[in-house]
Amino acid sequence: MTLPAVRSSSSLRHWDPFREFEDLYSQMGRWMDSVAGRLVEGVRAWSPLADVTETEDAYLVEVELPGIKRDDITIDVVGTELAINGEVKEKERQGWFRHRTRRTGQFAYRVTLPQDVNADKIEATLDEGVLTVRVPKTEAAKPRRIAINGK
Repeated sequence: MTLPAVRSSSSLRHWDPFREFEDLYSQMGRWMDSVAGRLVEGVRAWSPLADVTETEDAYLVEVELPGIKRDDITIDVVGTELAINGEVKEKERQGWFRHRTRRTGQFAYRVTLPQDVNADKIEATLDEGVLTVRVPKTEAAKPRRIAINGK
């Protein structure tokens, strides 16, 4: 017995495999946001992409914040925790969204630093959408070479 062929009125030329990956990525992001549920002042927040690197004399925290003004960002140090908070304000737009992947609203990024940092000399710069926070190490934490004495 043969089965009848099912034909669809839609053609395959509209199928976009990358679109399916984008949809899956956004669904996973929404799921992770609902599970993690980071809250900032009672409002659901998202976390920007960031890198933390260590040099001989400092820790560098680089956070991607494209299009955000420095007045919309706050940086706090509480103990050994560095907290970067802010908000991406939504722009006035005309028309309807057909596809949306850019995040808006409040964001929060937190990282725990080692005990050997000099919190009084932390510096921050915002250049081309990347916030760079330089957290210097204390003198005791900096590596130093020990001379060998004797014959």
